[in-house]
Amino acid sequence: MEIFPLIRTTKANILAGIATLTICLTVNAHGPDEGRFGFAPIPASADRQNWNPASPWVIPQGFKQTLVSDESSLNIYSDGINDWYDMNTVNETGAHVGRYLYRTHEVRCGAPWAIYLNCADFPGGSVSVVDLNTGKASVLVLDPNYQAVDGIRWTPWGTILIGEETTGGRLFEIVLDKSDLTKGTVYERPAAGRMAHEGIAIDRDGAIYMVDEWRGLSAPCPDGSLPCGGGVYKFVPSMPGDLSSGALYVLGVSGGEYNTGPARWLGPIDAATARQSGSAAGGASFQRPEDLEIIGDTLYVAVTEGPPGEHGKELFEGRVLAINLMSMRVSNFIQPGANVPVEKGRPGEQGFETGMDNVDNLATTPDGRLMIIEDNVPSDIWVADLDHDGDGQADNVWLFASLSDPEAEGTGIYFGKDPKILFVNVQHSKIKDGDGTWAITKN
Repeated sequence: MEIFPLIRTTKANILAGIATLTICLTVNAHGPDEGRFGFAPIPASADRQNWNPASPWVIPQGFKQTLVSDESSLNIYSDGINDWYDMNTVNETGAHVGRYLYRTHEVRCGAPWAIYLNCADFPGGSVSVVDLNTGKASVLVLDPNYQAVDGIRWTPWGTILIGEETTGGRLFEIVLDKSDLTKGTVYERPAAGRMAHEGIAIDRDGAIYMVDEWRGLSAPCPDGSLPCGGGVYKFVPSMPGDLSSGALYVLGVSGGEYNTGPARWLGPIDAATARQSGSAAGGASFQRPEDLEIIGDTLYVAVTEGPPGEHGKELFEGRVLAINLMSMRVSNFIQPGANVPVEKGRPGEQGFETGMDNVDNLATTPDGRLMIIEDNVPSDIWVADLDHDGDGQADNVWLFASLSDPEAEGTGIYFGKDPKILFVNVQHSKIKDGDGTWAITKN
């Protein structure tokens, strides 16, 4: 098993990388083998029978996988409890840019594996940091009151946003120590809204986009009303970069099928009860929206489940929404059965067919395409082409990688400052203390 090589950054190669990336984003490449992150798609999902813990990912030719950091270098939750690595970011601006990898850990007291724990003594949710130059991993923040710390995003003003994926979850901002980027101070940002936080995105004006991971079409509010929550939200700070005050809005959609069509931001709404107040204002509800990514003027939303149909069965296997932030129109950018195959069965079973199911996290490839990973076994990574013909859908969707661990899911897909390196986590591995962060690198 190869340990992740050291990353050395200089002002010259950083500026060169930014210039190259800017050029790549303008390329109108159609084939998966074109562009800065070109690849030959793999033919099928990984078969658990071929699982190799030292190389858990099935990846294209011309790529390699290396271990960045796992529980052998930092074991936050002992006694065989996996650390539930979740989402990733690096320090994208400022001193030592790209040197430090920050990761959330989605552990929560009361989870099925934690029922034997004394909640009063449970260490709580956390954020860890890896120095990519030395390989040293450490805890950045940890608190017994933190639950299911999930989403993470580096801000343009040099801080880190993290959120709790629980009912009434909080959004926090970590202000790093300028002399030591492995340490920081945490501030709660209640004005940005209480909801089941996962995805976080920031636009060029400093507005914060968030989702409420809730089954908004089938899980009622406390008063029994439906739809309830499961919305997309926009927080506009009173001053850019200062999240202590501002106005919170919810996305409203009308005129289309399954909450697609013309849209607008409704509100301001009550941040303390974002789920209920957003629904009361007419906010659109989705089934478990989980992650967000902005590419150009489009906000992409990963919705893990499709709308419920007869007997509660999903009408389709989740989707990725595209919200044009200029025209304010919502479309189904990716929908299994429409422009990507539907997964059928499990690899190795008779009649198995590779396809997409349970879309979860999103990322932007170095050449400006959308990358998607599944909350599923096997957990596949897909890359979507742009919408070249203007119909609101991805013109092509290709299978990039697949996880062979028979019980784990991949999470936290993320490109840092080196466009050749994709960071991705393995969460709740079959191996006790087997969670970790991997780098998939183009040779």
